[in-house]
Amino acid sequence: MLNVQQRIEAFAQLGKLMVLWGNEKGWPGFECGLNESEYGAVQASIPLAKIHNPWFTPENVHKSLRSLGSAMELEELEKWVGRYTFNPDRSLVVGLIMAGNIPLVGFHDVLCVLLSGHKAKIKMSSDDDKLFPAVLKALQTLQPGFDEQIMVMEDRLKEYDAILATGSNNTARYFEHYFGKVPNIIRKNRHSVAILTGEESKEEMEALGHDIFDYFGLGCRSVSKLYLPNGYNFDDFFGGIFGFHEVINHHKYANNYDYNKAVWLLNQEDLLDNDFILLRKCDDMTSPTGSLHYEFYDDLNTVYQQLDEMKDELQCVVGKGKLPFGKSQEPALDDYADGLDTMAWLASL
Repeated sequence: MLNVQQRIEAFAQLGKLMVLWGNEKGWPGFECGLNESEYGAVQASIPLAKIHNPWFTPENVHKSLRSLGSAMELEELEKWVGRYTFNPDRSLVVGLIMAGNIPLVGFHDVLCVLLSGHKAKIKMSSDDDKLFPAVLKALQTLQPGFDEQIMVMEDRLKEYDAILATGSNNTARYFEHYFGKVPNIIRKNRHSVAILTGEESKEEMEALGHDIFDYFGLGCRSVSKLYLPNGYNFDDFFGGIFGFHEVINHHKYANNYDYNKAVWLLNQEDLLDNDFILLRKCDDMTSPTGSLHYEFYDDLNTVYQQLDEMKDELQCVVGKGKLPFGKSQEPALDDYADGLDTMAWLASL
C-alpha cells in the first residue's frame, strides 16, 4: 500500500504532465516518468474525445488539463492533504459516478479518494470515456502502486462502502434511492452568477467572458446569470466579450442558440442579441446553452442577501467582493464542489 507522500508525489508529477499536454508540448524525455508511447497515449485520446463528444474540443480539453495540472504542485498538495488525518489501516471502497458535461469534470473526486488512501471504483460517464481513462492510465504508469486503488467499471457499481455521485436534480433522486444505505455525497445541479456594478474595466469584462464561454457554459462553474445595476450600459458588456464571438462557429452551440432564439421570438420575449449569445431578462438561475439570464438590482446588499438565501443552489459568485472575474473555471484544491469538504468526509468514513 502506498504511503501518503508517494501518492502526493505521483499526482504532482501527473500535474506537470497535464500542463505539458494542455500546452500541446511534445514528449520531454524519460525524466517525465513516461516513455514516448505512454506520453503520446494521452495526446492521442484528445481527438478521440472530440469525435465521441463534440463538446470536448481540443481547446477545452487542453484548458481542463492545464487548469487541473497547475493546481497539483507538490507543495500545494502537501499543504492541502496535511490538514487532514487519515487512518492508514482503513481503506474503504468508494464508488464514484462521473459526470461528463466538461472534460475531466470528476477528476478532483478521484484525486480526493486516492490521496485519502481509499480505493476508487469508478463508473465513467459515456461522454468522457476516452480522455479520463487515458489520464488515469498515465497515473498508474507513473506509480504502479495505484493499481490496487483504481478500478474502472464497465457495468454498474457493486460492492462499495461509500458513494460519490454527480448528476442532475433528476438523477439525484435515483441516486438517493439506490445508494442511500451507505455513506454518500450526491451532487445536484449548481449554478454560477456574476455581479456587475457598471464600473468594471474592459479587462474585467474580457475575463468574465471566460467565466461564461469556457466549456461552452456547460459546467456548474459557468456563469449563467448576471446581476446588473438599474440603467446598466450593455455596450460595456458586449464590447468586453466580443473576443469570444467564434463560439458560434461550433455547430452544437449554434444549434442551441438558434433554437432558443426561435422559441423566445415566437413567445415575444424581449431579447438582447449580439449574434453569438442571447440575453434574456429572467429570474431563473439556469440559462440554456447559447444564452444568459440577467436581472437588475437597486441595492448590492439586497443581491448579496438574496444569493445567501440561495447558497445551496450556487457554485460560484463572480464579481465585486466575490471571486475575481475570469477565475470561476480555475478552482483551487480546496475549492470543493457544492462547498462540501470532500476530504473531511473521506477522513470520517
